[in-house]
Amino acid sequence: MKDIVWHDHKITRAERAANKNQKPCLLWFTGLSGSGKSTIANALDVALHQRGYHTFLLDGDNVRHGLCSDLGFSDVDREENIRRIGEVSKLFADAGLIVLSAFISPFTSDRRLVRKLFPAGEFIEVFMDTPLDTCEERDPKGLYKKARAGEIKRFTGIDSPYETPPHPEVRLDTSSMTVDDCVEILIQHLARNGLIR
Repeated sequence: MKDIVWHDHKITRAERAANKNQKPCLLWFTGLSGSGKSTIANALDVALHQRGYHTFLLDGDNVRHGLCSDLGFSDVDREENIRRIGEVSKLFADAGLIVLSAFISPFTSDRRLVRKLFPAGEFIEVFMDTPLDTCEERDPKGLYKKARAGEIKRFTGIDSPYETPPHPEVRLDTSSMTVDDCVEILIQHLARNGLIR
């Protein structure tokens, strides 16, 4: 990498954000499959868009179709998947956007790696603290059933661990909270921390 030189842009991150009249940040939705990550991230994306904010949503399955289509589900591949998403999220935030990323991201070290890419206060870890029983009962993609039948190996929550965030900025449980409840809590968090008006 000695022959690769960083090129500074004439327009700064702060100027891009100011042009959009908002502060950039990353809301990182993490939790088991079926915990509500994509549902809540989508609902928040809509709510922020309706309020005039500039956002972008990165979803785990969607990214696996393109940017990370070459990766499997080994620990090493999962780590690389999150590393790439972290870097892409940072680029979107550098463009002045409010970024929403919905990924199981089961390992604490991977989430910590992404957090370090962002200035203090701009990484918001949203832990979808929905019980495994609820996630498995929903099983929207039929993955738990396949994992229990041995058709999918190393499935998070079944035969691969999920490391619970010890101190998430926001904790949501969609087994007892509605989508509207969750969105309101997230909007309040962003407002309280000066990230939106």
